[in-house]
Formats: sequence, C-alpha cells, structure tokens
Amino acid sequence: MPHNSYQRSFLKFVTGLTNDRPADLAALLQHWDEPEMGPLPPVADEDFPELCAFLDRWVEVIDATDDADRVRLLNALLAEAAAYPRITAHDGFSWHLHYRDDGIRLPAMLRAVTSVAAAQYLTSTSLHRLSRCAAPECRRAFVDFTRSGTQRYCTHACVNRDAVRRHRARRKEALSR
Repeated sequence: MPHNSYQRSFLKFVTGLTNDRPADLAALLQHWDEPEMGPLPPVADEDFPELCAFLDRWVEVIDATDDADRVRLLNALLAEAAAYPRITAHDGFSWHLHYRDDGIRLPAMLRAVTSVAAAQYLTSTSLHRLSRCAAPECRRAFVDFTRSGTQRYCTHACVNRDAVRRHRARRKEALSR
C-alpha cells in the first residue's frame, strides 16, 4: 500500500488542525511544517474564514457515517479542487504530482492537496482509515497509517488509558460477585 510522505504530511496536518482548532491565522501557520509540506503558499488574514470553512468540511469527512457518505463529501471537495495534475520538483523535493494550479492561495491549496491525498490514500487502502479515537473521553480524529489498518485510538496514551479503564471495570465487577 504505497503512499507518499507529502500526502501523509498534509493529511496529518489538516486532521491535527481539526483536533486543535487554531484561533487565528498565526496559530494555524505555527503548525506548517515546511520541510514536510513545502513552502507556504500565498496567505493573508482574510483567508482565515475560508480555512475554517474547509476544516468544518474536513470534520464532516472524518465523521461520515458510511463509505458512500464519505465518498460523496470527498467528491465535492475534489470537484472544487479540479486542476490538471502536473509533475513537479521544487525546493529539494523529488518529482511528485501537484493537483492544483500554481500560485493559488493557502485555503484552495489545502483543499486541493488534502482532498486528493485522502482520495488516493483511502481508495488504495480502505475508506475506514479516517476515524475518531475509540476512547470515550477523547474522540480526537486520526488517519490510520498502520500496516494492518486496525488502529482504533489516536495515541498509545489513549490505548493505555482505555485498557486500564476496562481492566478496572472487570475487576470491580469480579469483586462485586
């Protein structure tokens, strides 16, 4: 199941922003990882509402109730990001595909790259690999990049907390018998 790290970086970036919603453009830009995602495209303060609107739509993709709903939402994002694919190499990156016009602003670029990355990754693996943490007290979003595709928790800390909670519940039940 090949996936490129460029796509992985954008999927993690946008999903991370949905978990820790930035209060303003400056807070959002602090998370930009230039070595992983390339140079920051043109951006201005007036782009922040459009970025927030995209994050709201990304949450809908994450929380889709079934495959058909997730595909419908992703197809809507892909339709807005329509541009002919082009092979490019820039800023020390090896040859890769861009699915966006050159010179577009940050909101359009994030929408294009993230929706294409999600479509490629989810259709090459499984549509369920975009999910929420199974820990009842958490519910953070994550993209499952594991080999097995069985990730249920966002972090090992949530795995451990939930295991301890289940263990204590079983122990309490056993003691009450």
